[in-house]
Amino acid sequence: MEQEPSSTRRAILAGVIGNLMEWYDFAVYGYFAAILGRQFFPAEDPVSSLLAAFGVFAAGFLMRPFGSLIFGHIGDRIGRKAALTLSVAAMAVPTFLIGVLPTHAEIGVTASALLVVLRLIQGLSVGGECTTSSIFLVEHAAAGRRGFLGSWNMFGAIAGILLGSAVGALVITTLGTATTDAWGWRVPFLFGIVLGAVGLYLRRSLADDAIARADRPLHLPVVEAFQTEWRGIIRVFCLNIVQAVGFYICFVYVTTYLRQVDLISASKALDLNSVSMFGLLLMVPLAGTLSDRFGRKPLLLGAVVALFCLAWPLFWLMHHPATAMILLGQGGFAVVIGLYLGVIPATTVEAFPQRVRCSALSIGFNTCMGLFGGTAPMVAVYLIQRSHNDLSPAFYLMAMAAVSFAAILTLKETAWAPLR
Repeated sequence: MEQEPSSTRRAILAGVIGNLMEWYDFAVYGYFAAILGRQFFPAEDPVSSLLAAFGVFAAGFLMRPFGSLIFGHIGDRIGRKAALTLSVAAMAVPTFLIGVLPTHAEIGVTASALLVVLRLIQGLSVGGECTTSSIFLVEHAAAGRRGFLGSWNMFGAIAGILLGSAVGALVITTLGTATTDAWGWRVPFLFGIVLGAVGLYLRRSLADDAIARADRPLHLPVVEAFQTEWRGIIRVFCLNIVQAVGFYICFVYVTTYLRQVDLISASKALDLNSVSMFGLLLMVPLAGTLSDRFGRKPLLLGAVVALFCLAWPLFWLMHHPATAMILLGQGGFAVVIGLYLGVIPATTVEAFPQRVRCSALSIGFNTCMGLFGGTAPMVAVYLIQRSHNDLSPAFYLMAMAAVSFAAILTLKETAWAPLR
């Protein structure tokens, strides 16, 4: 049934706000990883501190598959609203607590352990948010608009990360490097509670969508998902590998890359990343709209082939002292990855039937993000350190593009088919 524009806008806002808040909170950690490494994992070798900080970043992602089991069950058994509301609360509280957490210098190794625990809770939350909000948006879309409406899930995530980058740049520019290292890094984490409160209010105001008993899975949703949709779960896992590695290397780790490899100031690196991510933000809903008109598969194939061919040249541009060259390289990644990100939400939601959609999609997506997304910055640091080649992350990205290319070839076009 065609929805009124006000209903569509309400669905977009409800889907976007939670993702914006969640990914703002999650991204702030990535942008301040170097400082957090010094504050919570002090070591004589700065690289060791950085690897430890990114290791905790990865640990949060490794909790995402467990989050997918919890929130997938809630979404398929109780309703999408319940899962979305709980995920917002489970992100906002740990983010605030990181902002007030004593450092290693104050309470020793206990600080490091508490940071890990809070990151693990955040990882559980993200495991429920990203896929459930995609499902909510696509299921509320009018015929022929699933690609466009689904893309707003990624729009919210990117907007949250862009906001985290902008707030980080503002803090560093306003307070200076020394003050930011001392206590200013706490400000973005404390601000996250405001976004969390707004997200919780909007999610709680959604209409009740409790799942009728007759429409619930016959068994545990995760069991039924593995029994009936295991091929689709594997396919979704492989489809998301390239965007997991590409996004977290090119738009999260890159701020550290520009500071440590190109020797650019922290504020300038965040400014450049913010500009590039704004371009990525604009590309996502455009890609979703194009997929409604031309199909999902052609756009996915075009994006992944372009990424395979351009990964090394674009990294070469970013490994350059000239600001314009760096922006050109990262801007190229924004166009190609944005094209992929805008199409993938509707594609993966359309891959599963409604009865086990939350569980099946969450398992495939979050397992991939846990193994490849959260570890991407750490792998990039390791590759550069071991190979002594500053462009080595490009080869890792090319390999992942090849895997996703093979998965796309197995897809059936679903843009114009009824939602299962």
